[in-house]
Amino acid sequence: MDTGGNSLPSGADGVKRKVSYFYDPEVGNYYYGQGHPMKPHRMRMTHALLAHYGLLQHMHVLKPNPARDKDLCRFHADDYISFLRSITPETQQEQLRQLKRFNVGEDCPVFDGLYSFCQTYAGGSVGGAVKLNHGHCDIAVNWAGGLHHAKKCEASGFCYVNDIVLAILELLKVHERVLYVDIDIHHGDGVEEAFYTTDRVMTVSFHKFGDYFPGTGDVLDIGYGKGKYYSLNVPLDDGIDDVSYQSLFKPIMGKVMEVFKPGAVVLQCGADSLSGDRLGCFNLSIKGHAECVKFMRSFNVPLLLLGGGGYTIRNVARCWCYETGVALGMELDDKMPQHEYYEYFGPDYTLHVAPSNMENKNSRHLLEEIRSKLLENLSSLQHAPSVPFQERPPDSEMPEMEEDRDGEDERYDPDSDMDLDDERKPLPGRVKSEFSEPEPKDMDVVKEDEPNREVDLKCSEPLA
Repeated sequence: MDTGGNSLPSGADGVKRKVSYFYDPEVGNYYYGQGHPMKPHRMRMTHALLAHYGLLQHMHVLKPNPARDKDLCRFHADDYISFLRSITPETQQEQLRQLKRFNVGEDCPVFDGLYSFCQTYAGGSVGGAVKLNHGHCDIAVNWAGGLHHAKKCEASGFCYVNDIVLAILELLKVHERVLYVDIDIHHGDGVEEAFYTTDRVMTVSFHKFGDYFPGTGDVLDIGYGKGKYYSLNVPLDDGIDDVSYQSLFKPIMGKVMEVFKPGAVVLQCGADSLSGDRLGCFNLSIKGHAECVKFMRSFNVPLLLLGGGGYTIRNVARCWCYETGVALGMELDDKMPQHEYYEYFGPDYTLHVAPSNMENKNSRHLLEEIRSKLLENLSSLQHAPSVPFQERPPDSEMPEMEEDRDGEDERYDPDSDMDLDDERKPLPGRVKSEFSEPEPKDMDVVKEDEPNREVDLKCSEPLA
């Protein structure tokens, strides 16, 4: 089996990309409940499209190992993770006070397998970061990740653990600076808050602003202390189209790359910014959305692609399939191949769908004001910050399980990211691999362990 993951040349740069793709066949089985807009089944639909378009054979396909408690507690509070691990639909009525404290129950319901779901999607994002850190790939993809609203001590907006923050912390073990870009229609509040006071992570969020969840992300929110000017917010109104969106995205991100010079980029590709989304109100086409992926890919910087929102699930699958093609440098036929979810895509059975004729409430004047303000903020950054580099902390212990192209064979990956105990030999066949590691040293962007656990008083503190 070819596991090289080499992509095809693409665009003006003509540079091949090595892509690692993380997918757990069980992820589509999790169910938030009847009527809930978040449907993990969309990951299974996306994977089926990737398989039938022939993209899996061009990537290194990996099943992530689940994140463990201590991996999740690099950002989240111990008692919050303990709560997520123990709560079940059967026991939730006995823990009403805890449910309220941790904001679990309505938007973020308790469902069967909740903690395993969190471990799975977080494991893929951290595993992708480890692959990038080791130079095993140029682009890592985890469409199950990107749950950007979760806070240190509470769930929010369908998100329970913040896999993005955990992945960025992993990348910071190797890279002095990491850039986070968010094209979900909702503000990336959980990630911004986590890194609001550091200059090692720049967060840039393009989102709907004004009487819209989560209510944060004003253009005036720019970071604090050492992090001043390292948070950028691009507040947008209903109906923004491809041309208007790119008139902001490309100049702003071009300047960010020039000034901040990140060692790695994390791009959250929430698909609720697409036209026709069940919860969204933007008017982007799939190609317009994917243009952001194409643009960030063009800088040839290690890139982690994550999912996020997206509630018209047939369009989510279309979008993430097409964007996987962009990562690989492969153009996909608009005519969709026959596959097990083919009926979802009728009556046209095409990869692309036309945007609507809805009004674009983003005037040229408004867009120019936003662009000027953000470019002015970026000009306040004289040069890329540097940090004294210390001995690299150990990797998070997430050896992935390599899969065959149908996602059935779970074999240990011989190119595992982790240093394994020499005495432990991988067992053949279907095994659950568990490996031990030394405790990772805390990084300067993470607070000391004990203050992190003062939950009630310190839950809202960003990472220093």
